[in-house]
Amino acid sequence: MNRNPVYLALDLPRLDAAEALARKVSGHIGGIKLGLEFFCAHGHHGVHELHKVGLPIFLDLKLHDIPNTVAGAMQAIHVLQPSIVTIHAAGGRAMMEDAKAAAGENCKVVAVTVLTSLDGDDLSAIGVNANPYDQALRLADLAHSAGLDGIVCSGHEVGAVHKQWKDGYFVVPGLRPADGKVGDQKRTVTPREARDAGASVLVIGRPISRAEDPLAAAKAIEATL
Repeated sequence: MNRNPVYLALDLPRLDAAEALARKVSGHIGGIKLGLEFFCAHGHHGVHELHKVGLPIFLDLKLHDIPNTVAGAMQAIHVLQPSIVTIHAAGGRAMMEDAKAAAGENCKVVAVTVLTSLDGDDLSAIGVNANPYDQALRLADLAHSAGLDGIVCSGHEVGAVHKQWKDGYFVVPGLRPADGKVGDQKRTVTPREARDAGASVLVIGRPISRAEDPLAAAKAIEATL
């Protein structure tokens, strides 16, 4: 792909600050990811305002409910014209099928497999008797069979999933530059490593948004790709 695969995760509490940051780095990213924090604070209005930056919008809402409710939520965001929307693979096949059927024509629906903040101990504590790698691959197969466009997984799994799902669309969060702080992420790789392994979208937040010079940070990450 020629387009810059970096989507900036913009979960700033103030809408004006979020828009200003997006405009500042817009020439060195490929899109904007808006998550639950942003959506709960600013709703449809906030998304419309960020559309003015002129980049694709990724709504990272991680929808997870009964199939009818998730389908209704997908229909409710048609007006926002998102390029990508996330749902949880753990919601099951029927939920994923209904979410995809209800999505806008130009919207990619991708399923979250295992959150990058979780490790094997965390999965065991919630009753999942598999390590993150095996669980991610299992849910990727389910998402593929349900007709979704792709999945969200860590950089540790994307290579294996890409081998099994050649035309899939793979979103990789939890990325950190080689010299970056890991923070609350437990399964990180560098943006370049994820891209080389088959990632379609690289989600990067704090390494840019909390950098002393966000523009320089965005340029530096872009240069590694």
